[in-house]
Parts: sequence; structure tokens; C-alpha cells
Amino acid sequence: MSTVSPPGAPAPGQLTFVAPRRAKPARHLADLTMTERRAVVAELGEKPFRADQLSRHYFEKLNGDPELMTDLPATAREKFAAALFPKLLTSVREMTTDGGTTRKTLWRLFDGALVESVLMRYSDRTTMCVSSQAGCGMNCPFCATGQAGLTRNMTTAEIVEQVVAGARALAAGEVPGGPGRVSNVVFMGMGEPLANYKAVIGAVRRMVEPSPDGLGISARGVTVSTVGLVPAIGKLAAEGLPVTLALSLHAPDDELRDTLVPINTRWKVAEVLDAAWNYAATTKRRVSIEYALIKDINDQEWRADLLGKLIKNKLVHVNLIPLNPTPGSKWTASRPEDERAFVRRLEFHGVPVTVRDTRGREIDGACGQLAAAE
Repeated sequence: MSTVSPPGAPAPGQLTFVAPRRAKPARHLADLTMTERRAVVAELGEKPFRADQLSRHYFEKLNGDPELMTDLPATAREKFAAALFPKLLTSVREMTTDGGTTRKTLWRLFDGALVESVLMRYSDRTTMCVSSQAGCGMNCPFCATGQAGLTRNMTTAEIVEQVVAGARALAAGEVPGGPGRVSNVVFMGMGEPLANYKAVIGAVRRMVEPSPDGLGISARGVTVSTVGLVPAIGKLAAEGLPVTLALSLHAPDDELRDTLVPINTRWKVAEVLDAAWNYAATTKRRVSIEYALIKDINDQEWRADLLGKLIKNKLVHVNLIPLNPTPGSKWTASRPEDERAFVRRLEFHGVPVTVRDTRGREIDGACGQLAAAE
């Protein structure tokens, strides 16, 4: 919990579901389905098949500048640039750690709002952690993003462009390890993804649809996180997208979770878990329970036992996250012996559990640290 709240920060426990009204960025190719792209191209007086060419340039060749699309008529390139390729993200700063294989980028959006994304390259995969909102309205007191409040929702294309930017860096060999591609995307950056539902679903579809419609990333490589917006979890289950649902639980009892995750005052632990089990039953996908271990707050063995009893024999996996430090916070990560005891109690109940690798911690790029500060 921050001892000093930033200017304009929400009051403790205050939730913001509706983003402030602000001007929207111009329409981008990635905002549109292929059918919509063809319609726009036709409106511009060009043959509809040009939409397929534009899409291949953007999603396959990772080229967002029509001037470089030399297979298109020169007279059409300027029209396409103005109608479908506005500048969405401007890099303000990049920070790296882990020998350059972890890269955090601070982006300025068209209206000056700031967001962050993180690229993490491992030996067997490369993961992009993307933001879905500038700020966050869920106000979890141990999260730097939540303490800043919600600035605005991001558009589908603004979300997709974070992944495309990471893909460009990999393709160009800018990340140690040689040329590569993005294999995984996690919606664990700034924002509550399910509070920006329409744009997030659009972004997921652009990511998983095969070229030329989208990037062709496996849906099983995409994870959508939520603090527990129960109706939206139900909607996501019905989308037909076999993405992983990550539920940020952080406490198994309502008394503590009301404080740690204020959305719990709206939907209690039992309701959130019921929605998660319905998601698993519908999609046949294992739910990931995210649990930040906070010293002397939620890391007691009895809480591990309670959590184990609640989720045992379910299609579930627990991802324990040593709390990452944030400026002004009075909370810190659990003692190693308490972390080990927590793991043992969950394993006693037969619950699969891992402790997350805190990549990016040194550059404030780990879970809960994204504050988009200049």
C-alpha cells in the first residue's frame, strides 16, 4: 500500500469500471476484420484484394509504412497511409536486463498517455507482456499501475501494435539470440483486460488469426488475466477462443481479498472461482491462479491450506509470484522459508504449483511494477 498517493489517484478501494472519455486514435488496419479492411479499401477506390496485400505487409512482413510496400501502386500508397496506418505508439524509452533478453518499452500514445510493454526471450519461447489500458481502475494496493488510476482504454490496434513492435525487434535480430518470433502473449501489463473487453477480444483475434488476417500466434500461447470480473469471464468462455485465463486471486478468503483486490467487494471468492471453473469446463483449458506472496499478509500456511481445499481436483495451476517492490510500498516479498512452506501445503492437496521467475524486476518491468513513469 502506498504511503503517498500519486496526484489524482483513486481513494483506497475505489473501483473505476468506465474509462474517462477521451479522443480516440485514428482507425488502423489492425482495428478491422478482413471484411472491414476490404470495405475501406473499396471506399478508397481500390480493388478489395489490396486489403490482403496490406494485411500481409503488416502481419507477415511487419511493415506498417505503405511507402515501403512497393507492390502497391504509388498513387494508392498515400491513400492507404492516411486511411489505415496512423502512428499509434512512439517509443519514449527502452530499458533492458538479463543480458538484453528482457526489454521494457515506455510508449507514448497519440494523446500523450503512457503505457509499457515487456519482451521476455527464453531459450524455448519469446513472450510479450502487453498493456490493455493506460493505467488501471481496479486499485489493488500492492500494484503500481493500480495506484495510479485509470487514464483510458486502449484500442485493439494499440494493443496489437505492442506485439508487432516486439516482433519487429526479434525479426531484426535486435534481441540477443538471433532473429526470432513472438510465440506467447500475456495480457499482464497495465490495465484490467476484461474491463476493456471489446478491444481486448479484437486484439486477441488479430493475434491468433492466421495471415493475412492476423499474426498467426497459437491461441494456446495467449493468456488473458483478470482480477475477477465475473460476467466478463462468462462472455470470454463463450467466445470460442481457447486462450488461458489467469485469475489474480491473491487471497483465498473474502476478508483479506476485499482489501488486496477491491473487486472482491463486488464478486466474492466463491463467485469468481465458479466463473473460473465454468471457463475451464467450456474451453477445456487449465485456469492459472495468480497469487502474489506478500510477507506476513497472505503467505500463512493456513491460507495455503484454504486455497488448496478450494481448488483441488480442478483443472487449475497456481502461479506464485514473489511480490515485486514498488515505490512507497510498505509491503515486500515473503521470506524464502514461508514461500517454501506455502508451496508444500498446496502440493499436499495435489495442486500443481510453480513460483514465477521475476524477470524484469531490475527495470521495474515485473508483475505489478508497471507505472509508465517518464
